[in-house]
Amino acid sequence: MTAATLWAPMAWLGTALSPAWAYNVVLEIDSAGCWSNIAAGVSRDDAQQRGATVVKGPLLPGVVNAHSHAFQRAFAGLAERRHSEHDDFWSWRDRMYRVALAISPQQLKAVASQLYLELLRGGYTHVCEFHYLHHAPDGTPYDDPLTTSWMLIAAAHEVGIGLTMLPVLYERSGFTATTLRDDQRRFGTDAAWVLDAQVRIIRHAQGSAVLNAGVAIHSLRAASPASIQTLAGSAQGPIHIHVAEQTGEVNECLKVTGLRPVEWLAQHLALDSRWQLIHATHVTQSEIDSVARSGACAVLCPTTEANLGDGSTDLGSWLNAGTTLAIGSDSHVTRDWREELRLLEYGQRLQHRARNISASPATGHSATAERLLSRIAAGGAAAASQKLWGLTVGARADALVVNLSQPALLGVPDARTLDALIFSSPSAPFDDVMVAGRWVIRDGAHRKTDVIAAAFNDAMRQLWSDIE
Repeated sequence: MTAATLWAPMAWLGTALSPAWAYNVVLEIDSAGCWSNIAAGVSRDDAQQRGATVVKGPLLPGVVNAHSHAFQRAFAGLAERRHSEHDDFWSWRDRMYRVALAISPQQLKAVASQLYLELLRGGYTHVCEFHYLHHAPDGTPYDDPLTTSWMLIAAAHEVGIGLTMLPVLYERSGFTATTLRDDQRRFGTDAAWVLDAQVRIIRHAQGSAVLNAGVAIHSLRAASPASIQTLAGSAQGPIHIHVAEQTGEVNECLKVTGLRPVEWLAQHLALDSRWQLIHATHVTQSEIDSVARSGACAVLCPTTEANLGDGSTDLGSWLNAGTTLAIGSDSHVTRDWREELRLLEYGQRLQHRARNISASPATGHSATAERLLSRIAAGGAAAASQKLWGLTVGARADALVVNLSQPALLGVPDARTLDALIFSSPSAPFDDVMVAGRWVIRDGAHRKTDVIAAAFNDAMRQLWSDIE
């Protein structure tokens, strides 16, 4: 169902620098699925006379999920037992590899379809898929090397979410290693493989408003400097990389290179707005400043970073430096951007024993929720290879309708809607979600919910019977 014109009682027309609600807003959509005209102060009656569809509540921009490993949705909630004296990211990773080595292409498609539908309901309208599960379980290439990539693309198409595919450069198991571990055998690629994959996906996506491709580097420990330079010099669009997620990674990078991970990137590469630094948890002020100057983006994944015990970044410094920021759900222990922002702020409050850490009254940003949403909504554009994002003319027509009848929002003053939406939990799923001018969820319904759920249930039962 395509809507040519919408009318909303409120719409979030704010930018990263100027968060703001507008009232009585008409939004027109062109044939390419982009916003062609937006005007505030138009009465509902006038809008309806012009053929506008009236939405039931405040309109928000869709949010880019800037970091996803879709197959890890099959592992969500299933790593919460400890069988040794110590459990951390590295032991979690070893258990996660069991899923990575077992999942088939068809199971991957079923898992991804369920995930992407959940992401839509959680307010994400585009997802950046950091994809390194390329080969067959025994490590041999499929006849078509992009077999698993096509499964993810098919899942996104089935659900209706936007997708940026990010084939990953992954060639060694550590800074001083030359090869992968045996349990990483499905991941192996070189720069030429990744560049060819990107070209094939871009060719496949030609003319699509909802599919594109960038590239990814798994991490500094997993790729040689020469390969990173080759990829960065030839790739089109965004470049994503895990960086400084773990203190162990930072310490090893210092030992081998003499530099911290973000410091190494800043000194050896021409960081710019193409670069998406995933996690960037353990960083210094000078590293934050260098990222801000470069225009690169820090992609924060609060619920995964908490689940894995990674640590907490210095959010206030990122915000105050003016760094581009985006959000990702990574391992998908949660699939809702409101939960990510809630935990992001609460983690800072626990750490600093203060409140509203993300607010900045001195610069006119006293509302924590508004400042966070504005920054991450704008920041996701480059991660997703979009020139524009949000409720702004020329951007893709992605939108969320807020249900004001949900308990968390009953009786809340209009101007405090975002405050309650993020900080009064639990969060209800979005009932109406638009991607590229089409309602993909309407009145809480998606046309393939039951089919997707059944396939996911079957895939999970088979996958876990094989693993256990």
